[in-house]
Amino acid sequence: MWWLIAAVGLGIPLVVTAMPEFGMLAVGAAAGAVTAALRGGTVAQFLVFAAVSVALIAVVRPIANRHRGSPQLASGIDALRGKTATVLERIDGTDGGRIKLAGEVWSARALDDDQIYEVGQKVDVVEIEGATAVVI
Repeated sequence: MWWLIAAVGLGIPLVVTAMPEFGMLAVGAAAGAVTAALRGGTVAQFLVFAAVSVALIAVVRPIANRHRGSPQLASGIDALRGKTATVLERIDGTDGGRIKLAGEVWSARALDDDQIYEVGQKVDVVEIEGATAVVI
């Protein structure tokens, strides 16, 4: 009976804090309860609790951490790659030009030296080189 109370007691912090380790300890306590129901001695119950809990933490936790990875948010110039901009000054392969990108004016050059973009045209940013956007 005490093992089941311990399992429930360890399940509460799991729900409140979202720490999976408490769940693994709760499963270990449930394994201790099964051992007690099979008439295992007190030492056997504690050994089963410890073995199951440690095994779950050692095996499941690293797997869960690998799959849980947080999404990476792009920031700075990385966030500008792939954005659409508007041409403010004609862009060609030799002199470059200017674009409006994310509310700011940037110098820009065409990725392809033969390509020309006229004022008002929409372009996509493929790279940022210093203070110059490379567009297509």
